[in-house]
Amino acid sequence: MKFLITGGAGFVGSHLSRRLLEMNHQVVVLDNFYTSSRENLEEFSQNDSFELIEHDVIIPIELEVDAIFNLACPASPIHYQKHPVETIKTNVLGAINMLSLANKLKIPILQASTSEVYGDPNVNPQPESYWGNVNPIGLRACYDEGKRTAETLFFDHHRQYGIEIKVARIFNTYGPTMSIDDGRVVSNFINQALRSQDITIYGDGSQTRSFCYVSDMVEGLIALMNTSPKVTGPVNLGNPHEVTMLELAERILELTGSDSQLVFKELPSDDPRKRKPDISLAQSILKWNPVTSLEDGLRFTIQDFTDRYESD
Repeated sequence: MKFLITGGAGFVGSHLSRRLLEMNHQVVVLDNFYTSSRENLEEFSQNDSFELIEHDVIIPIELEVDAIFNLACPASPIHYQKHPVETIKTNVLGAINMLSLANKLKIPILQASTSEVYGDPNVNPQPESYWGNVNPIGLRACYDEGKRTAETLFFDHHRQYGIEIKVARIFNTYGPTMSIDDGRVVSNFINQALRSQDITIYGDGSQTRSFCYVSDMVEGLIALMNTSPKVTGPVNLGNPHEVTMLELAERILELTGSDSQLVFKELPSDDPRKRKPDISLAQSILKWNPVTSLEDGLRFTIQDFTDRYESD
């Protein structure tokens, strides 16, 4: 098959590209390189089954493909809070344009949604049936509400036009090649530990996250795309192993052997207190389970960061 991946030069998108190429598919990546990197795609440059198109999804485009993974959107709070208008345009106009293309070609399309649609949840773990607790006018709303609106657009296009849709709610994902300075907690902690800087913990460190290794996430996305057309989602994809930020920091300090000290700062606005996916739907429908432990995943990621530091 020939897959279009919007945002394919990003962290998850580039790993998805590699896996689809390994499976002998063709891959077309659409990216404007706003927050992504051309380096993520260098290994595919000589592959005849790979094509790169520099383009912004907020502008319509005509292509011939067999299925679409719509991953385009800044995912780091640093990036989407710096350019909130561009972020919500990417979520809304990008979804509309890709849905229009899918409708014209009569092909399936998968939306990379997010656990942030649950906001600061009053339910833990979060099942797909939970409607969320989101601040619609907060600093994170361009991303949170943008993704929620994209889900609305997907389901409305499905109901009105019969488009085959898949909606994946992606929980925190990490692994090699993630941007070193993207401002997310795993990269922040690893950076600070390797540089012997203070480890910055916001709040008292009791807030929790669940971290899914990138190769597990990619397998989940492909499994969802390959399900019956009757399966629309939304489907939670993530690792249900829940850890506090304090536990994560201590684990990274141990694995790096760093002498960094823990420093506590004020919790950012609308920062979720809990984040843990209920993945029973993915387990049942997709027969999918994350297989990489946090310990192993952090080791692989730390080694990748170390190698990149040494090559600079």
